[in-house]
Amino acid sequence: MSNELKNILNAPAEVAASRLIGSDLIREVNGQKIIGRIVETEAYDEADAASHSYRGETARTKIMFGQAGFLYVYFTYGMHYCCNIVTGPAGQGSAVLIRALEPLLGIDLMTRNRKGRSINELTNGPAKLCEAMQIDKKLNGHDLTSSPLKLVVNPAIHSSQIVKTTRIGISRAKDAELRFYLKANNFVSKT
Repeated sequence: MSNELKNILNAPAEVAASRLIGSDLIREVNGQKIIGRIVETEAYDEADAASHSYRGETARTKIMFGQAGFLYVYFTYGMHYCCNIVTGPAGQGSAVLIRALEPLLGIDLMTRNRKGRSINELTNGPAKLCEAMQIDKKLNGHDLTSSPLKLVVNPAIHSSQIVKTTRIGISRAKDAELRFYLKANNFVSKT
């Protein structure tokens, strides 16, 4: 892991969530690349009542308590996968939920994976982007510096272009402003 990536991901989840806006996820599927730019995130850590790590380490959350730079994938509502990038120091349960991506490459494959949805509906939600990029439990614990799914950190987006607001779809810690998204981007899940 490069020093820059290490510094970004070893930061608290809230700091990493904002900094990851504008970074790319590169997925390889059967020799084809799918690339999406991160345009929306949410921060979660063990002090946060809305976080999976809030009650401590379990078999499900073990990845969140591990080394930064690994993928934490969970199954929700009995039908959807969501993916998170583990952040912070090992032993502290924190991660950044990837809420939305802007499709850059492999849009035809994303469209097939999402059963013909329009481009604006391919990756504008955490479960949608996992379906579009074929991310499931097989990638839980995956090192994001290696194939078939890599995180590439791009230059930081100026803070004036990042909106900070409350998270979506949670019942605990609803008022915490731990959601970040790229202002005026068409691929954000909700504004």
